Amino acid sequence: MTRTRIGIAAISLFAGVLTGCGSSPPARFYVLSVAPSVATEGTEQALADYSVTVGPVSLPDAIDRPQLVVRVGANEVALLEEHRWAEPLQGEIARVIAGNLSQLLDARRVMAYSPQTTGDEEYRVVVDIQRFDSAPGQSAQIDALWTVNGAEGSARKTGRTVARESTGGDSYDALVAAHSRALATVSAKIAEAIHSMNSTGAKTPLPAAASPAVAP
Repeated sequence: MTRTRIGIAAISLFAGVLTGCGSSPPARFYVLSVAPSVATEGTEQALADYSVTVGPVSLPDAIDRPQLVVRVGANEVALLEEHRWAEPLQGEIARVIAGNLSQLLDARRVMAYSPQTTGDEEYRVVVDIQRFDSAPGQSAQIDALWTVNGAEGSARKTGRTVARESTGGDSYDALVAAHSRALATVSAKIAEAIHSMNSTGAKTPLPAAASPAVAP
C-alpha cells in the first residue's frame, strides 16, 4: 500500500471515529392527552346550543420551548434535548383543555383557539399558566389562572386552579401523563364555571387517569 493510500485510510478511520463520538440518541416526542371519555358508548345526547373556544394560553418563558424542562434543584432546571414536545406547548394545553371540556359539557362545539377562530362563540376561555413544574420520578404541578368570558362581555368568571399529580414512575412518559391528569383537574374547574354561567347540565367529572401519547 502506498503512503498516499495509507494516509487516506487513516483520515477515513479518524473521521469515522469522530462521527461515532458525535452521534446522539434520537429524540423522543411527547403529547399531552385528553382524559378518557366518560360518555356511554352508543348513547346519543342532545347538545346545548352554545359553543366554547379555549385560548389563547400563555406560559412562562422558561418552559415555552420545544424541550421538556425539568426541575433538578430548588433553583435549577434542565432542558432535555432528547425529550421534546411534538407540538408547541401552548397549543397542546389548549387542545387538551378543549377536549376535556367537550366531555364535561353538552356544548354543540368546543374547540381550541387558532388565528382562524371566528370569534362567534358564546364562551371564551383564556388560560394563563403560572407554573408548569416537572419533577421526574416525583410529581407534575400546574398553577393556572383562567377566565371564562361570555359573549359580548355579558358575563365573566375567573378562577385559579393548582393541581399536583404524582408521576407514579420514573419515566418521562409518566411525567407527561401526570401533567395530563393535572390538566384534567383544571378543565373540571373551568367546566364548573361555565356550567354556573349556563343553564345546561354538565356530565360526570373526568376520571383521574390519563396516559400520554409518545411518538417514536
